[in-house]
Amino acid sequence: MKYNRIVVKLGTNVIMRPEGTGNLAGKVALGLLCGLVEQIAALHAQGVEVLLVSSGAVGLGVERLGLSARPTAVEQVQACAAVGQSRLMALYEDAFDRLGCRIAQVLLTEDDFRDPVRHANLRATLRSLLSLGVIPVVNENDTVSIIELERELDRPAGAAPRERIFGDNDKLSALLMTHIDADALVLLSDVDGLYDRHPAEPGARLLPVVAEIDADILSLAHGSNGRGRGGMISKLESARIVMDAGKLVIIANGRTPQVLERIAAGEALGTRFLPASILPGETEISR
Repeated sequence: MKYNRIVVKLGTNVIMRPEGTGNLAGKVALGLLCGLVEQIAALHAQGVEVLLVSSGAVGLGVERLGLSARPTAVEQVQACAAVGQSRLMALYEDAFDRLGCRIAQVLLTEDDFRDPVRHANLRATLRSLLSLGVIPVVNENDTVSIIELERELDRPAGAAPRERIFGDNDKLSALLMTHIDADALVLLSDVDGLYDRHPAEPGARLLPVVAEIDADILSLAHGSNGRGRGGMISKLESARIVMDAGKLVIIANGRTPQVLERIAAGEALGTRFLPASILPGETEISR
């Protein structure tokens, strides 16, 4: 396989340390984050165009504001996102700059995919950034998007609420990669991939390849993943979007050493979700 353009999504549980006791509990996993940045920079140096979708803004905001847990009130979540997003970008700017890479912040809402003009502008901007050798760092604009989605004042009486396009960065990354014609989506979390039962159960087996996401596969998802809004069910729904578009998805553990470089080199890590146009056993990916 040769990847010319990939989308990499980093989950909150990759960026942040596990909650618990100790001075570093719940804080940013700086060494791990910088290691992933190094891998992205290495792929970039090899000519691979990388779009990075990064969660973690709310988690960083929670940590910076000294809160004991993620708040539940919408306005407090938005405040955490506003505080944490600037910290998140500062971390990426410093890490990528040390490796000679230029980055750009891209904050999106659902309307950027709904409105044809905004969608065309988004595609043009991302293509321009990639042509200039810039690595886009993408996140949902939590500071405003929740307000836009929950506002009911302009909805006519009796009208159904607007259907959601995405509610987390898993689905955002799936939409992004299908609309920007990337070759693959790599979803990095704190699990090795999809298992045939709960990973904590004895004898749990990692599924290396999934050719179709049906009811049986969906039944293997087990709740959310803690601080993030996603979880395995969100990843499977996102994988189905990408598979239906004829693209490849890989769910892998962001803590696996050199995970991105090994995936790009063709090593079978995590769970690979095959494009609808590719049968099991085939290895070619057509752009």
